[in-house]
Amino acid sequence: MDKNNNITGSGLVKVNAFIDNKAKQLCYYLRGFWGNQIAYSELELFFWDILEEWSQVDYDLSQPYSSKERAFWHLLHQMHFWDAEKLMYDDELIEELQGCANYLEGKGACPADCIGIRP
Repeated sequence: MDKNNNITGSGLVKVNAFIDNKAKQLCYYLRGFWGNQIAYSELELFFWDILEEWSQVDYDLSQPYSSKERAFWHLLHQMHFWDAEKLMYDDELIEELQGCANYLEGKGACPADCIGIRP
């Protein structure tokens, strides 16, 4: 296989490819929730789907995190941790999460408080 390919010989997705793909989806789901187009229950299903798909990712504990990966895990964990009302109406939380989402979408720098870790 081509060394630039994001798939290993075992067919498992690599970390960077997973984060690049799922970050777009995560931002879509959160922005859809904030726009009243996606129900909170869908956010929860998305969270569990991400964890299930993460089990197929090829990584080891010594592999370093990128800023994008840290922002992704932070945003995902926060989305799952807070209830629907807090996610929808807490201005400070929304501002923090929008900063992470903006960064994941290539709009701005990584916020200092996006410090997520792998599950």
